[in-house]
Amino acid sequence: MGNKTRCAWCEKDDLYRDYHDNEWGNPVYEDDKLFEFLVLETFQAGLSWYTILKKRDNFRKAFDQFNYKKIAQYGDAEIERLMQDAGIIRNGLKIKGTITNTIAFMETQKEFGSFSNYIWGFTDGKPIDNNPKTLKDVPAVNEISDALSKDLKKRGFKFVGSTVVYAHMQATGMVNDHVEECWKRK
Repeated sequence: MGNKTRCAWCEKDDLYRDYHDNEWGNPVYEDDKLFEFLVLETFQAGLSWYTILKKRDNFRKAFDQFNYKKIAQYGDAEIERLMQDAGIIRNGLKIKGTITNTIAFMETQKEFGSFSNYIWGFTDGKPIDNNPKTLKDVPAVNEISDALSKDLKKRGFKFVGSTVVYAHMQATGMVNDHVEECWKRK
């Protein structure tokens, strides 16, 4: 990973640096990947992203590789199985919220042709570059995350407050918040 200058938040270890260098802020237009980030962000609410990232492979296994068609069918047996899985965050509300969000995700797909069409519609299909000089200049929310959060909630999504939505926008490259000296900005 060399001696690249990165956003300071990711310098904890190689897992974080790898995520920063290869995923964070890269525009994601595939529904499968947008869904994965939506599930992970849902579980992140109130926790650190690092905690979720360390458990990401466990989440993949526990949630059928983020196959939303399967997750939409989850019932009591799957919820109980997930509640017993020490490899993930065992929060019943978040587990049930994920199933609820999966159904809402698929409804939104139907309405817009894809979830990508829907979510990227909030930024006219292209990333917003905030050009932050330092981490202090990176917001936790913005007007778009406020509007998107409100709309997602209207569609029945859970755990999609503006901060969670903004984090999703950062992760999926809807906003570019790499700081000025970061190699990814250049």
